[in-house]
Amino acid sequence: MLCYIISMIKNFNINNYELTQSEGVFTLKNDNTTLGFVRFNDAGEVEYIFVSPIFRKHGLAKKLLNLVKKKTGKKIILQKPISPLGEKLLKSMEKWS
Repeated sequence: MLCYIISMIKNFNINNYELTQSEGVFTLKNDNTTLGFVRFNDAGEVEYIFVSPIFRKHGLAKKLLNLVKKKTGKKIILQKPISPLGEKLLKSMEKWS
């Protein structure tokens, strides 16, 4: 099983996913699993963002947040409480411009 997961990570293609949208939620999926999702409101406030641990460091959070920004036309705000991973995301968002 571990070899399968390592192989899946090595062969991961950021462009090989399906984007689904429902009211206030964007979800990125591939054939096997959910890669990540974001839940937001019309004010651009992100209520929850999740990227599966094995798919982190591939720009998925950035892609999801850019979708929210485009959809709402608002500056992204993360609702509190913010987890330690959320704090790291906030710091990296400052560099995105």
